Amino acid sequence: MKLDERGRGKFKPANNLSKEEVQQVLLKKIQEERSLIIESNDDEVLLNNLNYKNDKFNLVSLFSGCGGLDMGFELAGLAAVIGEEAAMEAFQDKKKFDEVRHKSIFHTIYTNDLFSEASDSYKINFPDSIVQHRKDIRKVKNFPKADIVVGGFPCPGFSEAGPRLIDDERNFLYIHFIRCLIETQPYFFVAENVKGMMNIGGGEVLKQIVEDFASAGYNMKYKLLNSRDYGVPQLRERVILVGVRKDIDFDYMYPEPTHGESPELKPYVTLKDSIGDLIENPGPYFTGSFSSIYLSRNRKKKWDEQSFTIQASGRQAPLHPGGPPMIKKEANWWELPGGEELNRRLSVKEIARIQTFPDWYQFVTTSKKVSESSKLDYVYKQIGNAVPVLLAKAIAKPFAEWGVAQRENNNLENNTSQKNTLLGI
Repeated sequence: MKLDERGRGKFKPANNLSKEEVQQVLLKKIQEERSLIIESNDDEVLLNNLNYKNDKFNLVSLFSGCGGLDMGFELAGLAAVIGEEAAMEAFQDKKKFDEVRHKSIFHTIYTNDLFSEASDSYKINFPDSIVQHRKDIRKVKNFPKADIVVGGFPCPGFSEAGPRLIDDERNFLYIHFIRCLIETQPYFFVAENVKGMMNIGGGEVLKQIVEDFASAGYNMKYKLLNSRDYGVPQLRERVILVGVRKDIDFDYMYPEPTHGESPELKPYVTLKDSIGDLIENPGPYFTGSFSSIYLSRNRKKKWDEQSFTIQASGRQAPLHPGGPPMIKKEANWWELPGGEELNRRLSVKEIARIQTFPDWYQFVTTSKKVSESSKLDYVYKQIGNAVPVLLAKAIAKPFAEWGVAQRENNNLENNTSQKNTLLGI
């Protein structure tokens, strides 16, 4: 709920409204937003060039960034068709992956993102058939039809590491995610956000967001997942919201951890496992002094641990695990033994590995005339903003397996009406 006043932590819980009243408030807000959009012929041309495949689940990606979430879905959809081992083996080699990726049950048709460098990275790593809409989502008049919509809506005001302004207009970009759902009514959607969203406003913000999504016609679930539980060498907790359209007979179950300390699970993937082979050739990394804020807490994990959360900033990147550990001097003061000579930030290639992107994945920097550190920071930002590929794969797996089973059991053919019948629509 947005207030007229500005200030840190301003939040007034919404009144106890019925579902119908929540929906009316939401529809009014969406109508207000939509009335501000100016029609564009370019948008119509884009939507007329979409490459639908009626024997697959056509996917629309909002706030797509460099493609971590989308790649995880594609990989899960491939594993559901050709098997886990074959899919993961192909994923390590771009040539092999390109030969089989079309078999995935998920088929991305459209992406939307305003971050041009991230969109450039997306373009060179995904098929040319995907229509990229590089436009402020608040100015997109119409969204394409889709079977599933995914996206991590921006969260600057929700992050525990940043501002917590309830009335930050960027927090309300999720309204346009919901606008897409109301307009296109996909079977499912997945939305990702930071852990801090669960606590802000005493939990009322998340409650309101869930109610808003539900009012678009979806049965809602949300859960906090830790990436390291799914083979990601990183302590990264994210809220995953899942919606299933109310007329679809499918009960989404969040994936059980595959990695952990229990004997029945695979061991956690460590920094040694992930980047140990890059010691001699780590590639470029961000250089520069360490601020007092940076040194206010520990920034270095050990080789046998998982990384701290990879952030969207080169300057804030965690330290490489090599060299002596940091020493706590006071409550908000940690020391770097040996100084900066024995301590460096993780490189771009290392954080990409930690985010479980394959080595063949390419990241594009800016063409602007800026310093080398600034150019590098564009890449850190893309990678840090992404959903780890293997976390996305785990989230997508239940959808992928259900979709493949439905296709096989009902002998799905290439026509929309039969797919609609299959899904009980």
